Amino acid sequence: MLVAVVALLLAGCVSEDDDRRTGSPTEVLEPADPPAVVGDQLAAVPAGKLLPLRRGERRMTLTMPEAYTPSAPTGVGTDDYRCFLLDPGLDRDVWLTGSNVLPGNPQVVHHVILFRIPPDKVAEAQRLDADQDGEGWTCFGGTGVSGDFTNVDDASWLAAWAPGGDETRTRDGYGVRIEAGSRIVMQVHYNLLQGAAPDTSSTQLRWMSGARDLTALHTYLTPAPVELPCRPDHDDSPLCDRDAAAADVMARFGTAGNTNSLLHLLCGTEAKPSATTSCTRTLGRPMTILGVAGHMHLLGRTLKIEVNPGTERARTLLDIPMWNFDDQGTRPIDPVRLEPFDTVRITCKHVQWLRDMLPAFESAREDRYVIWAEGSTDEMCLGMLQVAFDD
Repeated sequence: MLVAVVALLLAGCVSEDDDRRTGSPTEVLEPADPPAVVGDQLAAVPAGKLLPLRRGERRMTLTMPEAYTPSAPTGVGTDDYRCFLLDPGLDRDVWLTGSNVLPGNPQVVHHVILFRIPPDKVAEAQRLDADQDGEGWTCFGGTGVSGDFTNVDDASWLAAWAPGGDETRTRDGYGVRIEAGSRIVMQVHYNLLQGAAPDTSSTQLRWMSGARDLTALHTYLTPAPVELPCRPDHDDSPLCDRDAAAADVMARFGTAGNTNSLLHLLCGTEAKPSATTSCTRTLGRPMTILGVAGHMHLLGRTLKIEVNPGTERARTLLDIPMWNFDDQGTRPIDPVRLEPFDTVRITCKHVQWLRDMLPAFESAREDRYVIWAEGSTDEMCLGMLQVAFDD
């Protein structure tokens, strides 16, 4: 979103070691007053570019069967995550080699994540779809299909898109294997700060024949819990109490609100308030890293992903010293070979002072204790590694 650009422009007003705002937004913004409506900002982002097709590569376009009008599923909050089951009609295996998203209503489409649903999970996804009124189903945290995200070593993520993002494609010789009979879930995050309006979005998938000799790509996730406290001089809100803030997350997102606690178990960390969070994962199999991406929300400040930190084989895969929500695409890197027992660490910093400035916080200026959650005004710390396993 363009609000991230606002954050980027304002970054010069605050030192990296100072969590307080200094200076005036009117000194750094053009125009001086930030836009009041996030929906208008989303719609103003130019459409991404299509990339040339390669030899043997084709596109298919999958569209939501019917329009959907978003709403806060629990009646609380300004976010709706909705999953739509799309059928690519595959009667044989193919290689997915890229993707793009065509938002039907840019006023409300905040971001999109694509997931693959293997044939043995299709019936379950169809039940989720049939059990809720309207198109699709509520899916905070993931698709809701069993096994989703439980395997962070080989996640079902296919791609992620945010407004302004160009079409993505894999590097030559690589693709994601999609079995015949599979489905695609398009998870759309709707931002309701401006209100609800119908949407019919589409995704474009680049693909090649499954007979091609490509190397399979997988997604390895490196998440970390978030424990961002209120500022000492902004701690009057009841939601500055961690237990109250956690209860609020559960009220808005149901069982998906428990993700932060599960991440502490994954990372072997404790719930201690800090602007900086980190998680180190030990690899259980050899792999080659070919691309890397990071994900935070609007209070994100810095993000770094390293391998084997603290050793002579240490290497930084991704270092974002000034977080920009608009720039979340996967970055290709020179291949990095890792062996079992090598480690991958993600470190994120979040700051509360950004809520003083960004339009998305217009109705939520008061500090609150922030933990991992799905909303635009909540936070995450997530690394995504595009990897090839040794098979």
